[in-house]
Amino acid sequence: MAKVVLDIETIGFDFDTYDKKSQEYLLKYAQNDQEREEVKNKLALYPLTGEIVAIGMLNPETQKGYLLFQNGKREQKKFEENGIIFEAGSEKEILEKFWNSVKAYDSVITFNGRGFDIPYLMMRSAINKIRTTRNLLGYRFSHKEHCDLLEQLTFYGAIRKFNLDFYAKTFGIKSSKDEGIDGLMVGSLYKEKKYLEIAKYCVRDLKTTNELFEYWDKYLKF
Repeated sequence: MAKVVLDIETIGFDFDTYDKKSQEYLLKYAQNDQEREEVKNKLALYPLTGEIVAIGMLNPETQKGYLLFQNGKREQKKFEENGIIFEAGSEKEILEKFWNSVKAYDSVITFNGRGFDIPYLMMRSAINKIRTTRNLLGYRFSHKEHCDLLEQLTFYGAIRKFNLDFYAKTFGIKSSKDEGIDGLMVGSLYKEKKYLEIAKYCVRDLKTTNELFEYWDKYLKF
């Protein structure tokens, strides 16, 4: 069964681009300035208020991968580095290439993919008028089609959730956050036009997720 590790990076839309009615709707439950800022800072978490700037795929058997990313419409040739092919494009272009590529795999591996990555990919595809090639969510209580490590490591919600960084450190795995970048910084990096830094951070997320999968597969899989 061909497996692939998946991860995405997202950014929120500029709050000021929304009309007054939409802004009021988004801030409906914010009671003060701090809460209003929190709403603006969380726009990247939702596919209706954010977009995908990087999609990563890593084959756990070959350790080869494919990293699709937005680069502000700059001219950039496809290149390979340490077994990872990097290719730039618009959000629509990288989504189309993703769905074409993921067809080659029978099973996907994610960290919180059921609660974030997969719904985000599917909704952003619909918004871009792209028909998805398959439903990657799979059956929740089976890890064969979709192994969501957050689901597995919490035994489907029986115990508390922790983030990828915390699980990695607990199990002695090198964390993707060790180099000083985390998901909350992606929006700022994108504004600074550090597109390749985002792409390489996504690769590190893929590798940490892959090592966490190997750990789970060895000690916790049934």
